[in-house]
Amino acid sequence: MALLVFPFVLVALLWLRADKVDALVEGGRSDGTVYLLVGSDERSGLTREERNALHTGDAAGRRTDTILLLSVPRSGRPALVSVPRDSLVEVPGYGRIRINAAFAYGGPRLLVRTLQRATGVHIDDYVEIGFGGFVGVVGALGHVDLCLDKPLQDAKAHVDLAAGCQSLTPTQALGYVRARYSDPRGDLGRVERQRQFLGALSDRVTSPAVLLNPVRLVDVAAQGGDALRIDRTTYPWDLVRFGVAMRTVSGSGGDRITVPLSSVGNTVSWDEQRAAQLWSALQDGRELPRSLVAAGSS
Repeated sequence: MALLVFPFVLVALLWLRADKVDALVEGGRSDGTVYLLVGSDERSGLTREERNALHTGDAAGRRTDTILLLSVPRSGRPALVSVPRDSLVEVPGYGRIRINAAFAYGGPRLLVRTLQRATGVHIDDYVEIGFGGFVGVVGALGHVDLCLDKPLQDAKAHVDLAAGCQSLTPTQALGYVRARYSDPRGDLGRVERQRQFLGALSDRVTSPAVLLNPVRLVDVAAQGGDALRIDRTTYPWDLVRFGVAMRTVSGSGGDRITVPLSSVGNTVSWDEQRAAQLWSALQDGRELPRSLVAAGSS
């Protein structure tokens, strides 16, 4: 009986400890379920010593380094869509600027409004994780295993990793998902690494070393809850569905793409025709067209 109850206790712990905010815009839904997953650079969960050790700096306010849409269709394969933070879009009240400015100027709600206006896709749920929470989760897991095709060295992200398979510490993991200045593809290379890391994180969470260790599981759930900021209308079963979809899309059962682009520079612009096909599939609760997946998967 205890084995049956324990997973529900973990989910309840995760949900109870998560910060609740008003992120979603009322009215309408997608025909499937679309989650907005945001990685912010908020440092409020870190002490000064931790900020120094992790090289996060002391910048005030909140910005977003990661914008992902997780689509769970009515049937078929879920999809994880990366939205480059330098995408030029119309931000209500501020004009045509980078999409990450919406989060800096108006927090989760303005980012949700901006995405819905730019894509026509209704955001059904919201999940955010900051620097401090990210580090706490990786720390609770002990490490995250990742295989690199080539070395990664980025002075500004304070990361120096060799090629090959290795176990990343919390500091290395944070540097890995933040690095972009040393990458000739800039933010586009970073979003691919972020998707890769999410897959590795999912593998670690569901590994026997974690699942068969109740003490570690409780610590992961507690750290995960402290890491999360969710909408007030997001309930425990929504987090379960989110976790299952993330696990699926991190493996071979889902699709991972970046929004189709027409131009890339200091800012990026979307390919209107192909992006429209993507947004239509997400809003209608359909699996992504194979042509889009083939062109933009990683």
